Amino acid sequence: MSKEQKVINYYVLCNKLKDVIRTGWKDWNVQRERIESVAEHVFGVQMLAIAMKSEYQYDIDIMKVIYMLAIHELGETVIGDLTQFQISKEEKEKLEHEAVHKILGDLVDGDQIEELFLEYDSHDTKEAMFAYQCDKLECDLQSKLYDEEGCVDLNKQENNDTMNDEKVQEFLKKGLPWSTMWLQFGQQVYPYDDNFRAVSNYAINNEILKK
Repeated sequence: MSKEQKVINYYVLCNKLKDVIRTGWKDWNVQRERIESVAEHVFGVQMLAIAMKSEYQYDIDIMKVIYMLAIHELGETVIGDLTQFQISKEEKEKLEHEAVHKILGDLVDGDQIEELFLEYDSHDTKEAMFAYQCDKLECDLQSKLYDEEGCVDLNKQENNDTMNDEKVQEFLKKGLPWSTMWLQFGQQVYPYDDNFRAVSNYAINNEILKK
């Protein structure tokens, strides 16, 4: 296979993420003309990483983080966007790692890129942990944007199996806004440091959509 063909094959495969709509928004029946794709999430989380690095002056290699985030959803070109409410973390990780290994197999730098993907997934380095926090917070912030646009009606969730989750039920009983549930859920489930928690709390307590 020629170098040119390898470049095109990889590009075309990754380009599919422009059309993979984030499953969480479909599950919650987000009513909007355009709903976020996985590719748009990748862009959003990279921009969030740049801002977090700038304002909180993390001692990290930001270019490494941006590279990690560029490829962190690579497996979803094959397995799709599976949420924690659909599949166990262990099962998703296995499927995703197998997919990424296959996707990168033909690239000269494939082994190096795969190592970076696995580093991100392990959360063992300071860059990986920073990137992971950005990934999770970005999703929560997107829920806030959709909430402020009025895209979600909690009374119209008949086919939403996520509503049956025990933690989700706890939040629903409190009568909290939809995005507040997302943001508080993130604070409980993910290992946010003080800075990420502060940004999350700001989003809970303020309107963030600039008209």
